[in-house]
Amino acid sequence: MSVSREDVLNALKTIADPVSGKDMVEAGLVRALNVEEGSARFVMEIDPAKAQVLEPVRAAAEAKLKEMGIDKVSVAMTAHAAAPKAPDLKGAAKPKPQGPQSVPGVARIIAVASGKGGVGKSTVSANLATALAAEGRKVGLLDADVYGPSQPRMLGVSGRPASPDGKTILPLRNHGVTLMSLGLMTQEDEAVVWRGPMLMGALQQMLFQVQWGALDVLIVDLPPGTGDVQMTLAQKTHLNGAIVVSTPQDVALLDARKGIDMFNKLNVPIYGLIENMSTHICSNCGHEEHIFGHGGVAKEAQKMGVPLMGEIPLHLDIRTAADGGAPIVVSAPNSPQAQVFRDIAKKLIADGQA
Repeated sequence: MSVSREDVLNALKTIADPVSGKDMVEAGLVRALNVEEGSARFVMEIDPAKAQVLEPVRAAAEAKLKEMGIDKVSVAMTAHAAAPKAPDLKGAAKPKPQGPQSVPGVARIIAVASGKGGVGKSTVSANLATALAAEGRKVGLLDADVYGPSQPRMLGVSGRPASPDGKTILPLRNHGVTLMSLGLMTQEDEAVVWRGPMLMGALQQMLFQVQWGALDVLIVDLPPGTGDVQMTLAQKTHLNGAIVVSTPQDVALLDARKGIDMFNKLNVPIYGLIENMSTHICSNCGHEEHIFGHGGVAKEAQKMGVPLMGEIPLHLDIRTAADGGAPIVVSAPNSPQAQVFRDIAKKLIADGQA
């Protein structure tokens, strides 16, 4: 017997919210409900101070839906920002804001960023992670591009992460890389329609509630631009450095400069720049063509006094490898295209950055 969205809501209405005294649906605890054949998932957006009180409600909701015959149930709690407090007119001492925290077991965190979309940042992240793994490093990859998570496809990972206690999330692994992505929690064609506080809560869960294990380096594939996710990562964790990806054209470099300026303002070191889609070599005649121009990223790196880490060609094999779930570093490790990523990984290791 199939279970409808209305059936799920009616079942959840039987569970009381101990904070408001209402049922959990009326109390507004059920957000982004998605019901499909054999599966149901939703988000509980809560006040972080009430997380311990509401954990039994989350567990009861999961149990109730499983009793209805739903095989796959996912109820995630995410914290919204606390309401602003009234001014302290008595001049009492205020608690200090919590500073950056270390992610348990993770030695270093490197962000891979871009000023705009479409420059190949996620492809670079996947290949850099597998290249570091090929060099013997224990590597994790956090797909923080929450609106367009693509790493599950690029690393050939499917399935849903398990949570044995309802709190700790067990990531998935392939090609020597430990992966966590919001794309593993949603359907490929399902949009994530979340506001900033929910995004920040989800990012912190993927950082601090995932059982990453002992990692030499965690690569974070950031969304394009200079928004909430970038700020949260820099302010909540010990972010060791950032790599900025751009194509050579002036329009892309304009946005890349903004991304670099953001990291400078957040006091995050820039490890270097990567020029993607740098050159194209015709597979028939061998003619080299600079479709997006050439050398723009190199000039920008020289101007900033940071390394140009590599020039990655515009090559069909890089694209088809990523679409096929095995980055070029894995599918064609001896190719010139893979060697560019291996050289970047070796440089990071030699400089003590990974």
